[in-house]
Amino acid sequence: MTSSILCEAIKNKYPDSELHYLINTHTYPVVEHNPYVDAFIFFSPEIENSKLKFYTFLKEIRHSKYDVVIDAYSKLSSNLITWFSRAKVKISKYKSYTAFLYDHPVIYKDTPQTNAGLAIENRLQLLEPLGITLEKPLKPKIYLTTEEKEKAKNYLISNGIDIAEPLYMISVLGSGILKTYPFDYMAKLLDYIVEFNPKSQILFNYIPKQKDDAKTIYDLCVPKTQSQIFLDVFGNSLRDFMALTTYCDALIGNEGGAVNMAKALNIPTFTIFSPWIDKNTWNIFDDAKTNVSVHLKDYKPGIYKKPEKAYKKQALSLYEEFNPELFKEALLTFIEGLNEK
Repeated sequence: MTSSILCEAIKNKYPDSELHYLINTHTYPVVEHNPYVDAFIFFSPEIENSKLKFYTFLKEIRHSKYDVVIDAYSKLSSNLITWFSRAKVKISKYKSYTAFLYDHPVIYKDTPQTNAGLAIENRLQLLEPLGITLEKPLKPKIYLTTEEKEKAKNYLISNGIDIAEPLYMISVLGSGILKTYPFDYMAKLLDYIVEFNPKSQILFNYIPKQKDDAKTIYDLCVPKTQSQIFLDVFGNSLRDFMALTTYCDALIGNEGGAVNMAKALNIPTFTIFSPWIDKNTWNIFDDAKTNVSVHLKDYKPGIYKKPEKAYKKQALSLYEEFNPELFKEALLTFIEGLNEK
């Protein structure tokens, strides 16, 4: 989704261009209906895990005779795809061991220049060889249909949710244990929210196989908080989740894809970063008001003697240092700001 901004920028500069967007199959829901993409090329697990199918895929790419290929990831599979394309112009992030594959290996910045964050700024740098520079960074967008939003609205109402009252989507689980705020801390955070605003209605973002973990967090909350959580109301698909989120006042919780989707839907976010994730890269469009993020480094900078990624193996112990009391005031200030709108 983040890389879809490249398509918008190219179409704005070169409206007659034809743009094909190569994506992993499971990511299609977040870019579906994007008006700046002329065709989607799907890189499925079957292709990725079969040398024969991958080779066939590479031949199809070559047959397409692309003029320009922008490799936003520069990993082995995308290196091979780019090289095999024989495109006249090949652009990617500079890496010493793959630079020879590209006509324009772009050196990424280490420090963000705007609140768009490095994930956005560095991707937009990939457009400079095409003569595209922007005064303001583009923000990723998600395109939902009227039917999808109406279906979500009816689903919420039919489950006893009053969309006129505060409604919060909680990203209770990260993509893995090392990116998931401790369950007891998350429960305490939810208690803060309901204590501050007793009319709060809470949805959990999870998939069916994660229900046991979601229920564990629910059970750790005090009874009043539990009464405000609609545990069985959730999106059965990514598109359903996104449509439900459009009716929420904010998305709160673990950093990850759900947060970025909410931002692309213009829903306010309060993000809790894992101790080993670099906040400067992924706190896209944070403004300390509508989009707020917190990191252990914000409160205990003395812990960090090396870049955050070096602490991945210590993530669980560092999470224990990240008591929600540290950012309770920031969270409640964020919620109060929502109430003032």
